[in-house]
Amino acid sequence: MSRKIVIADDEPITRMNIAEMLEEAGYNVVGQAVDGFDAVELCKKHHPDLVILDVKMPLLDGLMAAKIIKEEGLRCGVILLTAYSGKEFVDKAKEVGVLNYLVKPVTEKAILPAVEIAIHKAEEFQKIKDETEKINERLEARIFIDRAKSSLMKRDEINEEEAYNYIRKMSMDKRCSMKEISRIILLNEETR
Repeated sequence: MSRKIVIADDEPITRMNIAEMLEEAGYNVVGQAVDGFDAVELCKKHHPDLVILDVKMPLLDGLMAAKIIKEEGLRCGVILLTAYSGKEFVDKAKEVGVLNYLVKPVTEKAILPAVEIAIHKAEEFQKIKDETEKINERLEARIFIDRAKSSLMKRDEINEEEAYNYIRKMSMDKRCSMKEISRIILLNEETR
């Protein structure tokens, strides 16, 4: 599977050179932008595996574009590309969550390993995020179910197993989740 990459740099020659290096290595450069705003839009459109952003660009710089990409959950890794290697830029890059930082001029020897590692890290982070969301969803469902069981036990003077079986049966009968049935039971109790 060819990995999709977006490149954003206001210098056309730099963009062209990076695109050429990546395409020769088998990557699919799906978009090129002259500023961070266009890079964000390309990420929304193409859902790349990675975006390479120059730090200094007009309209929206690479740091702000990286921050937006992260905040909007666009599921791609970010490499910052810059002529500046000062500590303040590196610290800002860490703050916005970029996965790598390359100093210009970029060589094939430097960019290819950086791209591969950044894509791998982005995939790992996404798996962790997805697993965390699933765990949170199950925990939230468990809380609703426990509260609904407690409510049913008080209201109908039944034991915990009977309350659970009632919620489960309603869930199957109505073809919806036990969490949703529990939420409705609790809403119904609030209106009484």
